[in-house]
Amino acid sequence: MMTRDDMSDITELTSYQKLAKRLDSLPSGFPATPDGTELRLLAKLYSPEEAELASQLRLTLETPEQIAARIGGDAALLRKQLKEMSIRGLISAGKTRGGLGFGLMPFVVGIYEMQFASIDTELAELFESYYNQGFRKLLEVQPPVHRVIPINESIPIGLEVHPFESAAEIIASNKSWGVLDCICRKQKMLIGQPCQHPLDVCMAMSTVPGAFDHSTTIRALTQEEALQVLHRAAEAGLVHSVSNNQDGLWYICNCCTCSCGILRGMSELGLAGVVARSAFVNTVDSELCVLCGDCIERCQFNALRMEEALNIDTQRCAGCGVCVLACQEGALQLVLRPETEITPPPVREMDWMKARARSRELDLDEVL
Repeated sequence: MMTRDDMSDITELTSYQKLAKRLDSLPSGFPATPDGTELRLLAKLYSPEEAELASQLRLTLETPEQIAARIGGDAALLRKQLKEMSIRGLISAGKTRGGLGFGLMPFVVGIYEMQFASIDTELAELFESYYNQGFRKLLEVQPPVHRVIPINESIPIGLEVHPFESAAEIIASNKSWGVLDCICRKQKMLIGQPCQHPLDVCMAMSTVPGAFDHSTTIRALTQEEALQVLHRAAEAGLVHSVSNNQDGLWYICNCCTCSCGILRGMSELGLAGVVARSAFVNTVDSELCVLCGDCIERCQFNALRMEEALNIDTQRCAGCGVCVLACQEGALQLVLRPETEITPPPVREMDWMKARARSRELDLDEVL
């Protein structure tokens, strides 16, 4: 005979299954794994009741009153529960015409990254298991989640650069800036696989002045300090990457193939198109190159090889400019790719979502 505890277990599993299916219906995806690790991940983060509620949210922000009218329940109680969930980074929150609204958030980039301040060994191990089993399906879909932007110092003076390709312009387009610990490096550290790159170099930005002034987890920066963090990351050999769209950029990841959840797809899973490359490509002045090999050690994309001369694989080169900073002879510089090789990123995040949904044959209207 089935006991009440057995029935409770089935109810809990069903709520996590619902949420997992809902998250996988988003453009970014949340693929299932053979052993159900994705359900254990969600159980680590959500109570069964929270998972049930999150599974009924939309990407479009709704007020508690609107949510209550659509799914039932008391709006005041929903408001309290939704606020608590948003504080823990389990759902999104923001202003709407009707007041504070709440919505579903993708697992990546979204829910997982929001655990940067609370991640523990258990969550780190669960994510590693999920990465090894489910992340390939997420990373194989086009267009990619992330896009490389070049290091400012690697672009020759006078070369025209679109604002969405310039880290300095992206910073200048916002009104507040903050820095936080990289969850990817924290995760690898917690499972006993730390890398040597700096931890406090992930950047958040907002068009709202003073957005991070009272944050307990994100250290507020001035615009000049934000540029200094970028420079420090570049000097450490890290690749700047942002969301794969032109407008509304609100974060800059400083990534490495040893820890970054996106770039590990290339180094560990063998996937070439895990990140959209910039419009630039590396070139070498053979007369200045002394064949020291410093640039090869810095390249995250294995695009450089030394034979009788330094050779650049232009198909593997992502146009990040990390190697340019490593060259003491000034033999390397970025140049624009031929126009036929440049794929402009989607303009808005919604354009990216539509393109990604088409690739996965999803009906985006079901989650908006």
